[in-house]
Amino acid sequence: MDIKDYKKSVETAAEFLSERIGFKPRVAIVLGSGLSGIAHSLQDPVTIPYSEIPSFPVSTAPGHKGELIFGKLNGKNTMLMNGRFHFYEGYTMQQVTFPVRVMQLLEVEVLIVTNAAGGLNPTFEVARPMIITDHINFMGDNPLRGPNVEEWGPRFPDMSEPYDIQLRELALQVAKEDGIPVHEGVYVAVAGPNFETPAELKMLRWFGADAVGMSTVPEVIVARHGGIRVLGISAISDRAVADDLKPLTAQEVLENAEKAGEKMANIISKVVDRL
Repeated sequence: MDIKDYKKSVETAAEFLSERIGFKPRVAIVLGSGLSGIAHSLQDPVTIPYSEIPSFPVSTAPGHKGELIFGKLNGKNTMLMNGRFHFYEGYTMQQVTFPVRVMQLLEVEVLIVTNAAGGLNPTFEVARPMIITDHINFMGDNPLRGPNVEEWGPRFPDMSEPYDIQLRELALQVAKEDGIPVHEGVYVAVAGPNFETPAELKMLRWFGADAVGMSTVPEVIVARHGGIRVLGISAISDRAVADDLKPLTAQEVLENAEKAGEKMANIISKVVDRL
């Protein structure tokens, strides 16, 4: 899509949503695979299916409902993205990150991204949250590639702190207060959709990654480009350790993500409360 047409599509979607909801969401939360339970915490929810939003893509991945939910979370105007778009679904990077551009025009200040990820770090326990400290883009593409829209952000955005240090510290603090054990680590994003081979897992671990998944990084790049603060949390859904690898199914990933999701919902709720 031509950059002018893309920009116009983003503006049209943002205007449509702004008219429907009548308030500016301060916080946006992207719910990853198996993590839709967080949506139950929203007060006075207004649900808008993606299919009703002009130019909005439609999610096809398992465990992704495909709707935006607006309401209040602990008194804060909040926007939930219940189902994201993945590069492996055949979408372009601009389509994958379309909702984040819409969030930017809606003046979202904080983006909380969640995902299900395989634990590359052999010390990681399954069904435990991981606070993302940094990431590696190994997807072979970048959502900022192509003409830059100057009013959205700089041509060469800084990425020295992709995941906000204060938000990470706050997440660790509330997890400790509630006795929720969490990991911290680097997330690496691959294109997918197949799960990785043992040789690939060894390589990714050698790169310095603690968890691997097929999402999140494009959204974070665009959010930071647009000046939105980011907190990222992964649900460790399986052991992605090459020397101890067992056959893996999408169902197993979803089940373990849901187990971690309850703990993550607690952390996210309290982080939003203290913003």
